[in-house]
Amino acid sequence: MTKNLKIRKGDKVAIIAGKDKGKTGTVSSVMPKDMRVIVEGVNIAVKHQKPSQAFPQGGKFSKEMPIHYSNVQVLDPKVDLPSRIGFKFLSDGKKVRFAKRSAEIIDNK
Repeated sequence: MTKNLKIRKGDKVAIIAGKDKGKTGTVSSVMPKDMRVIVEGVNIAVKHQKPSQAFPQGGKFSKEMPIHYSNVQVLDPKVDLPSRIGFKFLSDGKKVRFAKRSAEIIDNK
């Protein structure tokens, strides 16, 4: 099931549930098929790499893991607090996203 997510790459978001609740970051990737997003600096997991020709040292490294889109909310650009997102049409016919907390337009696409 693919869903049209209201969160897009580059959005500043706040984590509202899970182990990283309260943290903020920028969305670096959106996966609409899985309904997940990757947020920079959030949901870090330590992965173990077996030595190989490409990575002869092996070892551990940190990686940002996906988080379900329902656990994040876009930050309102006006008051810097989490806000729900709505859509509206401007007078010139463009469809834009806006923050329901302050009615501030988030983007002009």
